[in-house]
Amino acid sequence: MQINPELTTSDRSFNYGDGLFSTVRVSRGQLQLWPLHLNRLRQGVERLRMPAIDEQQLTAAAEQAITAPEQVLKLLLSRGAGGRGYAAGGISESHLHLSVAAMPDYQGWQQQGIRVGVAELKLGCQPVLAGLKHNNRLEQVMLKAELATTDWDDLLVLDSQGRVTEATAANLFFYANGVWHTPELDQAGVAGVMREHLLAQLQPEQGYYSLAQLQDAEALFLCNALMQVVPVRQLADKVFDLGPVRAVQTGVMD
Repeated sequence: MQINPELTTSDRSFNYGDGLFSTVRVSRGQLQLWPLHLNRLRQGVERLRMPAIDEQQLTAAAEQAITAPEQVLKLLLSRGAGGRGYAAGGISESHLHLSVAAMPDYQGWQQQGIRVGVAELKLGCQPVLAGLKHNNRLEQVMLKAELATTDWDDLLVLDSQGRVTEATAANLFFYANGVWHTPELDQAGVAGVMREHLLAQLQPEQGYYSLAQLQDAEALFLCNALMQVVPVRQLADKVFDLGPVRAVQTGVMD
């Protein structure tokens, strides 16, 4: 695995989105939820049939890339550089690119909650790629463009079969009948590391849910590795209770 090699037009990620990435929250100079990030990268590498990663080398490189106590670290793993065409034969070494950025301030969202609309764009269903945070993210680019034309803070996204899947860059949980629920992500969507962390904490029911079922929920929140847990105070015309989400925040947030 080459770390921060010179970028070339033969890079597979540049040409085909052939790779994976992970966005890591750095707090007090430490990589947060790092074992979950590593595990997701490991699973993604296996599913995409990429060369195995040296996790010790990757961890050392990630730690060395930190330049501030509070920031965002992005890891982008490309299959590597190769010749023309889709076939990946002859590529011996993956490329790891590391970059850092300032940590966004989500305190207002975390404390006050956000307003969420429903996206018109639907996610395509592809079980082979579902759950992966692969480098082809054109659907999310289009969703963010759609969001920019609205006055919502975020958008709820359905798949092409009408199933609730995620937000534009976050997973979702909702509370109904005394139980937390979260969408199954075996057809579309990204399985975030904060979602994985909360699966162990909340033991939610996972399934396929319609938009109508969310209208009957008592509480709803979005989550990802950077913003952690953000309550939804309004989804379209529905207003939610923030109380159940406060308890989740108390249990998982710094």
